[in-house]
Amino acid sequence: MQDKIRYSFSGHESFYCKSLWLKKGYDFVSANKDFNAPDAVIDLGVGKNMVAAIRYWMRSFGLLEEGKSTEIADYLFNNETGKDPYLEDLGTLWLLHYLIIKTDSASIYKLFFIDFHKEKSNEFTKDQLQLFLKRKNGETKYEHLYNENTIRRDIGVMLQNYVTPKPDKPSEDFSALLINLNLIKQTEDKTLYFNVKGKSKLIPEFFLYAIIDDNKNENIVSFDKLMDLALIFCLTTAELIDTVLLLVEKYPNSLRFTDDGGIKQLFFLQEIDKNQILEQYYSKQ
Repeated sequence: MQDKIRYSFSGHESFYCKSLWLKKGYDFVSANKDFNAPDAVIDLGVGKNMVAAIRYWMRSFGLLEEGKSTEIADYLFNNETGKDPYLEDLGTLWLLHYLIIKTDSASIYKLFFIDFHKEKSNEFTKDQLQLFLKRKNGETKYEHLYNENTIRRDIGVMLQNYVTPKPDKPSEDFSALLINLNLIKQTEDKTLYFNVKGKSKLIPEFFLYAIIDDNKNENIVSFDKLMDLALIFCLTTAELIDTVLLLVEKYPNSLRFTDDGGIKQLFFLQEIDKNQILEQYYSKQ
């Protein structure tokens, strides 16, 4: 029984995150507006439930804490200094994808891309995912809080964030934030799968950012930890090794990758500032 874990599968009001909502929410917070205020619906120009959804997504992506924008939110969305306020760079989508999993406010994303992905290396159905989430919740002391309909809605919203709609869907359905990453696909018979071969190309700098952020001040990163990150980005083992070797080539004074006796490890020869990695990337765009 995992006493300290309490999963959250609600709060989005059944709305997926639309591509302009994070900027809208950031500007709202920057103007010292309150999501709970009666006039929030007027200031944001959306309905009451959407106001709650925008706040939920801001929190889920790690852009809002205690009513204030976070450092990474300011870095991306500030009107004067923001690196990609309108999310025009694919790299920013990879970053946000990592952040929603790392922040772990919306529990389904980490459970899905790491834990479930380990069990279902490729194809899966919504029912399989639902049973998996029920089992994971049952391993906590909050088993009694499990609600079938809540989980089903959360699965639907999560998939809407990533799965490209069919061409006959209304154009509004194509505004989901993360569909351009092409991480999850759906077949004609409704079978879903992790799109290992057809995903958008991962930009190595954002994988390095994730490594640094995930391992804090550790100088040695095990291959198991790298594999967990690879699951997040739907990298095959070969792609993971290629990405790491590319980073070693790019940062030869800071990184070394070894494979001694079958034990693969990434060594940090000196500290790398994750924020500097982002700065170097965006300065070239």
